[in-house]
Amino acid sequence: MGSSSRLFNRHRTIHEIFGGGFVADVILWRETNVTMGILLVALSSWVLFERSGYTLLSFASSVLLLLDVILFLWAKSAAILNRPAPPLPRLHLSEETVKVAASFISTLMNAFLSISQDIAMGKDTKLFFKVTACLLLISVVGGLTDFLTLGYASLLILLTFPVLYERYEDYIDGHVKMVLKKSHQLYLKFDARCIDRVQNWVLERQKRR
Repeated sequence: MGSSSRLFNRHRTIHEIFGGGFVADVILWRETNVTMGILLVALSSWVLFERSGYTLLSFASSVLLLLDVILFLWAKSAAILNRPAPPLPRLHLSEETVKVAASFISTLMNAFLSISQDIAMGKDTKLFFKVTACLLLISVVGGLTDFLTLGYASLLILLTFPVLYERYEDYIDGHVKMVLKKSHQLYLKFDARCIDRVQNWVLERQKRR
C-alpha cells in the first residue's frame, strides 16, 4: 500500500508508529509467545482479582507471607541438616539506580506541573480542552466499570486492534475514507442549508437596524 493511499496520508507503517522495536513486535504479534504470555497473565490476574474476591493488597500480602515462611523454614532446616542455604541474590539498590529513578520521576513531575500551570493560567486553550475531554472521558468510563476491568480491556484492545488493522489495512482505510467523504458531504449540505441561512438572517437584521 503506497504512503499516499494510507489513511490521513501517513507515511509510516503501523510497526513504525509503535516504535519499530520489540514493543511493536509484541503489539503486532510478531513475538507470539510473549504476546500470548502477556494476555494469559493479564487474564489470570483479572479472573483472580475479579472473581475470587481477592484485592491486590491482600494477594500481595498472602504471596509475601508464603514466600517469607518458606524461605525462613528452608534456612532453618538447612542449618539443622547441614544443607546449603536458599540461593538468594544480594538485595541492594545502587546509588546510581536510585539517582536515575529519581531523575526520571522528577522529570515527569516537572512536566506535569508545567502543563498544570499553563492550564491554570489560561496560557494554552487547546491543551485545556484536550485535558478536559480526556478527564471527562475517564470519568464516564470509570463510572461504568472498575479500574481492573478497564485495564484488562485496554490491554486486550491494544493487543488486538493494531494487528487486525495491519492485516486488513486496505479494507479498513477504504471504508473509513468513504465514511469521511460522506461526512464531509453532509457537512457541506448542512453548511449550505442552515449556516448560510443563519448568516443571511443575521445580515438582514443588521441592515434593518
